[in-house]
Amino acid sequence: MAAEERAYEIPQKLNALIVFAQVSLLAICFVSARTTGGWKLGLLALGFGVLMNSVYSTIHEAEHRILFRSVAVNDTCGAFMALFFPAPFHLLRQGHLGHHMRNRSDDEAFDLYFESDNRVWKFAVMYGILTGFYWLFVVAGNIAVLCAPFFYRVGFWSFDRASQAFLKAYNWKYQRVIQLEAVLAIALHAGIVLGLHIPVLHYCALYGAFGFLWSAMQYVHHYGTERDVLHGARNLWLSRILDAALLNHNYHRTHHENPTTPWVHLPRLGKQEKGIGGFLPWVYLKMWKGPQFTEEHVENRFAGRVIQ
Repeated sequence: MAAEERAYEIPQKLNALIVFAQVSLLAICFVSARTTGGWKLGLLALGFGVLMNSVYSTIHEAEHRILFRSVAVNDTCGAFMALFFPAPFHLLRQGHLGHHMRNRSDDEAFDLYFESDNRVWKFAVMYGILTGFYWLFVVAGNIAVLCAPFFYRVGFWSFDRASQAFLKAYNWKYQRVIQLEAVLAIALHAGIVLGLHIPVLHYCALYGAFGFLWSAMQYVHHYGTERDVLHGARNLWLSRILDAALLNHNYHRTHHENPTTPWVHLPRLGKQEKGIGGFLPWVYLKMWKGPQFTEEHVENRFAGRVIQ
């Protein structure tokens, strides 16, 4: 094995240990939610939100197929962990890989609006991201993929360029797999709530905290950055412990410039870059200004390419 290959080797054993720890902690949270109430439920929900964002970081590694060397093992593990989101892994994967192609182009500039845009809709999308409704939209995809096929028609989203761009890159060969994953996700969560006798409000508290935190982080790394598909991101920070728990997801510019590099190597690469940095909550607060008008257009150079 060459030195360069060793330098960016996938930490398979560590990743397996992390997945085991995450699933174990999720089980503890679900069992605890049966009887925990009041302010303790609030703390449990906050911890669950952080834990599930760590789980999403694991899913993210699998989306890039850098969680395990074997594609079969990688995708199976990614699909299993995505059930806790809950969302079909192969749907999340198409959305995320498409994001890497569309980043900061007119097809994915949520912090900007153009003369031809519906300003009210653009503000609704932005504030939906900031408040957690984006997570609800993704979760609703479990129902849409099974019962509402019109949501997957480009024409239905004539008012939303980002959704049209997503569907134009959508690979229909994964549709049956996505539908199966949606059924499994629904079944798993029904089993968790009913089998463990978790009060519905307690379950909603856990996932409400996760949904808000996850959604709030989905564009914070790109807000106000340069209009470039690779460099249009920033490295942010929370704390050493939280950044490690999120598998260095906040080294986001580094990740966009090195999308096939496993998470353990991002800090070393990040030190070599001059990426825009900052404290994540501060950038999040700035986003509440809403989308800004621009006349600068950046076309999606990968428009029409289908996700593989």
